[in-house]
Amino acid sequence: MKGLDRGTILVTGASGGIGGAIVRHLVAEGADVLASGRDGDRLAALAAETGCDTVVFDLASEESVRAAIEGRDLFGVVNCGGFGGEIATPMETDIEVFDKVITINARGALLVTKYASREMIRRGQGGVIVNVSSQASLVALRGHISYGSSKAALDNITRVSALELGPHGIRVNSVHPTVVMTPMSAWYWGRPEIEGPFLQTMPLGRWATEDEIAAPVVFLLSDGASMISGAALPIDGGFTAV
Repeated sequence: MKGLDRGTILVTGASGGIGGAIVRHLVAEGADVLASGRDGDRLAALAAETGCDTVVFDLASEESVRAAIEGRDLFGVVNCGGFGGEIATPMETDIEVFDKVITINARGALLVTKYASREMIRRGQGGVIVNVSSQASLVALRGHISYGSSKAALDNITRVSALELGPHGIRVNSVHPTVVMTPMSAWYWGRPEIEGPFLQTMPLGRWATEDEIAAPVVFLLSDGASMISGAALPIDGGFTAV
């Protein structure tokens, strides 16, 4: 896609399934990709497969984020790093888990945005940031008090960043995926009493694939989306529309 060759695109959470798929799609489109995460072995395997560059840093550490980003000629960022936390009601939630979810999903994305946008402004060529949010920020999901709250905070980071960074030619958008049925998510979403009622209310009636999340992210990074900023794009089979 046009516009993906204007500088390095940083993808956080690239050692996970969706992040890895985004890296693969971007490399296939000719982008220069910097894949980041905490699992160096998985990043090394992704680099061997795709030819991307890698960097290991901790989203919970401002110093780690700053050291990884400062001085890089970034044009794009995909904030895909995240932590699922727990399934709990407001009455049962573990506040330490809540704090960790907020720290990684919201604070971590803000830290990446803080330092990446500085480099984009330094280059003077604009830029694009795509935040991977969730359907859980758009509607109430049982058991998702921590995760949904963190993604709702990320949505505000998206909107305010679009407002503040727009004058520098930097676009900021979010995507809101439904569940991708991985082994990590199957323990909860794969339960018949959870999966059945959920899919019955979704117009498309099926879970998403990693590629179905990655493709819209790549579009938002491209020139095809050059007038889109501050938008929230559900990738949820219509679930949040009903």
